[in-house]
Amino acid sequence: MKFLSMIEKSPLTALTLVGVFLLLYGLLRARKTKLSTHQVTCCALLLALTLILSLLPLYRMPYGGTVTLGGMLPIMFIAFAYGPEVGFLAGFAYGILNLLLNPYILHPVQVLFDYPLPFMALGLCGFFPKHPYGGMVVAVAVRYLCHFISGVAFFASYAPAGMSPVVYSLVANGTYLIPDLIICLVLYRVLPMERFKGLMK
Repeated sequence: MKFLSMIEKSPLTALTLVGVFLLLYGLLRARKTKLSTHQVTCCALLLALTLILSLLPLYRMPYGGTVTLGGMLPIMFIAFAYGPEVGFLAGFAYGILNLLLNPYILHPVQVLFDYPLPFMALGLCGFFPKHPYGGMVVAVAVRYLCHFISGVAFFASYAPAGMSPVVYSLVANGTYLIPDLIICLVLYRVLPMERFKGLMK
């Protein structure tokens, strides 16, 4: 009862517990996966491509977030090719790289919900090998949720006067994640993804 009472008094505590649990769950699942040298090389190349695309955005939002030329697609593709566990690991690795290159730190829990967790969420695509478009939508929706939670909990002061932090976070994160998702869906449609997948395997 004391534990529940503590969580009620401090929602940030509950947020921390949820974030740490999700992080550990994803990493523990990824730990069981063994990769060949060829697979590790492919993952490294795709992560490098993700990094390059993130450094060359089509549009950069004033308070963080960018619209890229399909910057999420390489991590999604890793998940499609090698499964969700490897996708989680690739997303975690990219989240840490992004944190090192573009740090914006207000609180340790905010770091968790803005860097490793949202990019690990892209690994969820691996659960939808036969429905890639649905998988991409689900993965980005969970990434959106991570950034939304961070926005409400830690960036409320950035909301314009009279605007709810909830509305602000929905709009601020949606203005770059939704276009980014649409670009990824289009690229997945026009690129020879099955051929790429065959080369990776």
